[in-house]
Amino acid sequence: MSIDLYILFSCGISIAILGLLSVIRNPRDRTNQKFGFVSFSLLLWVSANYFSDHASRYNLFLTRLTIFAGILSVFSIISFISTFPSPIPIRKKKIIQFHNLATIFLLVASFTPWIIESIEKKTGGEIYTSYLYNFFILYILSSIGLFIYLFMLQKRNANSPIHKQQIKFISTGILLYAALATIFNVLVPLFSSSWESSRFGPVFVLLLVGLVAFTIIKHKLFDIRLIVARSLGYILTIATLVGVYAFLIAIVSSRLFTGDSVSTGQTLLFVATTLVFGFSLPPLKRFFDKQTNRLFYRDAYDSQLLLDELNKILVGNIDIQPLLRQCSELFERTLKAELCTFIIRETDNTIRRSIGSGNTDIHSDEIIELIRAEKVRTQMVVSDEIEDTTSKLKSALVEDNISILARLAPAGKNAKVLGYLVLGNKKSGNPYNKQDLQVLEIIVNELVIAIQNALRFEEIQEFTVTLQEKVDDATKDLRKANDKLKALDETKDEFISMASHQLRTPLTSVKGYVSMVVEGDAGKITKQQKELLNQAFSSSQRMVYLIADLLNVSRLRTGKFVIENKPTQLADVIEGEMAQLKEVASGKNQTLTYDKPDKFPVLSLDETKIRQVIMNFTDNALHYTPNDGHINVKLEDLGKSIQFTVVDDGLGVPKNEQHHLFSKFYRAGNAKKARPDGTGLGLFMAKKVIIAQGGAIIFKSEENKGSTFGFTFPKEKVLAKTATKTEKKHN
Repeated sequence: MSIDLYILFSCGISIAILGLLSVIRNPRDRTNQKFGFVSFSLLLWVSANYFSDHASRYNLFLTRLTIFAGILSVFSIISFISTFPSPIPIRKKKIIQFHNLATIFLLVASFTPWIIESIEKKTGGEIYTSYLYNFFILYILSSIGLFIYLFMLQKRNANSPIHKQQIKFISTGILLYAALATIFNVLVPLFSSSWESSRFGPVFVLLLVGLVAFTIIKHKLFDIRLIVARSLGYILTIATLVGVYAFLIAIVSSRLFTGDSVSTGQTLLFVATTLVFGFSLPPLKRFFDKQTNRLFYRDAYDSQLLLDELNKILVGNIDIQPLLRQCSELFERTLKAELCTFIIRETDNTIRRSIGSGNTDIHSDEIIELIRAEKVRTQMVVSDEIEDTTSKLKSALVEDNISILARLAPAGKNAKVLGYLVLGNKKSGNPYNKQDLQVLEIIVNELVIAIQNALRFEEIQEFTVTLQEKVDDATKDLRKANDKLKALDETKDEFISMASHQLRTPLTSVKGYVSMVVEGDAGKITKQQKELLNQAFSSSQRMVYLIADLLNVSRLRTGKFVIENKPTQLADVIEGEMAQLKEVASGKNQTLTYDKPDKFPVLSLDETKIRQVIMNFTDNALHYTPNDGHINVKLEDLGKSIQFTVVDDGLGVPKNEQHHLFSKFYRAGNAKKARPDGTGLGLFMAKKVIIAQGGAIIFKSEENKGSTFGFTFPKEKVLAKTATKTEKKHN
């Protein structure tokens, strides 16, 4: 076998393997497809170039095929560099379109006499070119210029350092190949009229193959390292085992060929060798896998450890900020991403947020709108898997160094998107592989649930804060209103106090003069005049009690309400009040009875205020008892307590209003109808007076059947005070 054939075989196998592996890795990726096309066209050119020099027949066809394959190689290389690592902008493609038209024309012309007219087989071979050969040379040289232009454009637009390195080495290899192939396969034959130099063509392709292989290993081109690493691991494992096994077998076999018989020890050695071969395969494979991983595949990680750490973060956090920040740091560290950012949609209480450990200055609004515009339905948008090279979405992702955009949305057609997980390119320059995408799919599903819970918790917190603010504002308003009410209340109390004092003096005079007239001090009066004057006197008396109630309410408010106890003949006090009310009762044909006790102890009470209570209870009974009704007033010494009651058979108090009865300014509904001019202060003040002196109110009532009002005092308490004061007087 000649050295040319060795070169052809090595070059062909290398090109075929590189092209095949790039397409297998991602057959849908346009860049991988175009590199496979480059490999195919170069393989065709190398093969045609060799056979055109060595074949004894069809020399003219093979030479024209070489020209065709060369043009096809140039076209495939220009097409590849125009999309690697990112598509050339549309506005820059006019020159490429013009080049494509020239390519199509030359591909058709390559099999006609317009470029290669004929060939005469002599020593070294004699090829006769035609008038389009110069156009072919111009096409090759202009293609080299176009390639250099595209190379500079791609290098300037590359965002990732790893892409810049890939462009540098790939372009250097292609440029060296193109320049050397043009010199030795086009220019030298043109000026020397000899085609012997074209035999060096495969050598130049080997130079290109070497630089591509170096870029694959060193700079992770096409991410076929895993395939190469595993293949190389298996090859090295099998080669090692086969070599050792063959060596041992050769030792045993050499004894067989010498005619010596095989001993038992040799047989055992043969068996042992077989066992060693079998048992050493797994550890050797692991060893070579480990070594090839170090060379080809440095981004490996344990997906289970990643998921375990993620679960710890999700369980340990409910606040969305630290939750997503820790998750982004974990993903960036484990997946070795340049950036990891969460974009969380706005809510009723928060604006849209970007949370992450990487660069968050990305055109997320534009990208999300492009996803909607291009109707992307998949949960994860992977930039490498977008087939359409003219896609604006792919261009935007590449521009922002985004490899993956994962939609965070619950299951269901109408589920609202919670946000997006944005992953940048890997720091190593590798694309995300199948394992990465499977792990990310699991991660996204877990994150959706965690983010939902965090947003609900955040909503509750925001609601609590908002509610607290509203409560605080309402409290401030209430305090202001309360201060105003207090000021108004103080003004009212001052007015009531002043008015009460001013009214009491003339009313006392009126009451005194009426009493004098009734008693005959101003002369004899008729019976009718006496009745009228008695009614006037009773009304004056009620007015006195009303004014007293108003004064007491004012004193309660200002803290001047004071109980002034002194020895009091309670039985006589009640008798005096009943005498004043006899005329009122007789005017309504009511029966007012009071059984005065024969003997009753002297009590230590505030006589003035207790008189008001007695008058209030009895006066209410008279007013709320119909004509011909009965009012029974009773004072009892029960041994341990003193008890006063007023029992009537009047209106009674509705059951549902009884618990309000002793409140300030409150009056039952039926009482308002019977007596519209009441104030609702009498019972309120009566309770205050009795409780202030250590007693308790007695109240029982049934609607339409009557009521019982009264009070009770512990006897020892009031008697003890009286005895003490008496002792002091005697001393």
